[in-house]
Amino acid sequence: MAKNTLVQIEVLKNALESIADGMALTVVRTSRSQNVRASMDFSTGILTGNGELIAQGQCIPVHLGGMPVALEACVSRYGETMRPGDVFITNDPYEGGSHLPDIFLFKPVFVDDVVVAYFCAMTHHADVGGRVAAGNACDSTEIYQEGLRIPPLRLFNQGLLNDTLWRLIEKAVRVPEIVLADILSNIAAIDFGEQELRKVIKKYGVEETQQVMEDLLDYTETLARQAIRTLPDGSWTFTDYIDNDGFSEDPIAIMINLTKREDQLKFDFTGTSDQVKGSIQPVFATTKAMVYAVVRTVLGSLGYDVPNTQGYFRPITVIAPEGSFVNPRIPAAVAARGLSCERIAQATFGVFSEMLPDKIPACAGGAEVGASMSGYQRTEDGWKAWILMDFQMETARGGGPGSEGLDAHYSGIISIGNIPAEQIEIEHPVKLIQYGFAQDTEGAGEYRGGMGIVREWQYLSPETEVVVRSDRQNHPPYGLQGGSASAPTEVILRRLNQDDENMPSKFSFTAYEGDRLCIKHSGAGGWGDPIVRSPIRVLEDVIDEKVSIVRAENVYGVIVDKGNTVDENMTVQKRNAMVTETNSA
Repeated sequence: MAKNTLVQIEVLKNALESIADGMALTVVRTSRSQNVRASMDFSTGILTGNGELIAQGQCIPVHLGGMPVALEACVSRYGETMRPGDVFITNDPYEGGSHLPDIFLFKPVFVDDVVVAYFCAMTHHADVGGRVAAGNACDSTEIYQEGLRIPPLRLFNQGLLNDTLWRLIEKAVRVPEIVLADILSNIAAIDFGEQELRKVIKKYGVEETQQVMEDLLDYTETLARQAIRTLPDGSWTFTDYIDNDGFSEDPIAIMINLTKREDQLKFDFTGTSDQVKGSIQPVFATTKAMVYAVVRTVLGSLGYDVPNTQGYFRPITVIAPEGSFVNPRIPAAVAARGLSCERIAQATFGVFSEMLPDKIPACAGGAEVGASMSGYQRTEDGWKAWILMDFQMETARGGGPGSEGLDAHYSGIISIGNIPAEQIEIEHPVKLIQYGFAQDTEGAGEYRGGMGIVREWQYLSPETEVVVRSDRQNHPPYGLQGGSASAPTEVILRRLNQDDENMPSKFSFTAYEGDRLCIKHSGAGGWGDPIVRSPIRVLEDVIDEKVSIVRAENVYGVIVDKGNTVDENMTVQKRNAMVTETNSA
């Protein structure tokens, strides 16, 4: 350890995390879009003068691994010419970014002509131009269709706004009043961060502050390596599947081989499917970010409090063949990569379940849904664009060893919030017809998975363009240790005065006034054999209308009578018969 004590490191860690949280609060309070104010699809962070992430606000874990890569692209371009008051901007997935809707802003903090830190605020914006509003179409086939591609550029030059770039952004997007306001909210956040860090530097001095930052990174690495050493050595493989890319019906395999040796973890994606035509694949930096987030989540669940800094990346190696689904080559489209983010995380949890079968819960629920809706409303000033991005990436936690799956709860990887129905209806010509739990969608198990949800929108405008990105119709969230997969996803289009139509998981269409779109999300996977589940727990689920009486009998072997009590004798007979049938199969 360097000269600083663990107490000094802990004090500075908490100070930096507090600053990053304050930045996040600034974004929420000053932004315009629902995607930020309600969904919380943004992140804030602090990076050292060497470009390593040292603190992140309570935001989205997937952004954790993306910030250093995006900053590295900016520094590579402008490092020697950076000056106080500069702010850099980028969203190019092939030059440090993640996907075009995510716009990164970085501000260097100088003390005596030396960069001591960088502040980052990044937001998933309501629109970035392109062929489809919101920039999340899963049927784009190349990056050039997806919107405004911003390489690392100076947005502010020594405090002066780059008016040319500002106007280009303004004219490229459909809702400039929202997009530009969200960019300004990010600028306010990084300005706040700089002010607060200067208070820390004034108190402790620049040299000590920088030294403690480096010590915190080293300390994080040390804790991570100590935690990894407690895991068993060996090699494990797991494969999960995405149904398709929206063009081909071929399933997309995400295969991971995890090798653990002493204090190092290696994740090898060799065997994963090749890159696809549709835009649901991620760039490699995003793939690595998902692996990092899962590793820290697993270590945390085992009781290891590893700080949320880039130091814990150091013992982790991620390998993926270039040209594969998780490491595509340009000009691959990547805008709808939220689906693959979720699936990479679930596959990574899956491979950990092979290593730690009695520790890892079953697969989280949800269909990685991104429903983008847009149109124009007539106003006295002409046609005014509106955009609604209603995303539900995770809707339930999987059942786990000794723990019940949670309904309507994310698993900690894609922590996007719920947009209330009232807020949607006030700001858009869209009505929520139903939003609630879907009975019998849980993955059955000794510890059942969480329920799926159903969400149905009705369109009130003469024409609404709708883009649906979902999955899990053919490969529902997996169960573990004898637990069952959940119910699959259902997507139903209800045209006015027409019969319901079952739809594929990925498509776009024009909705007319009165049309409805209904998505029933998959639930979460179950853990353990369903017929050893406590009959009392099954009864509680029946009373709460989470599980039907028929499913209680056929899947769990629990007989519930009309008085909402368990018939114990009939239940024993039913379960014995189920065991006999299984053994003879």
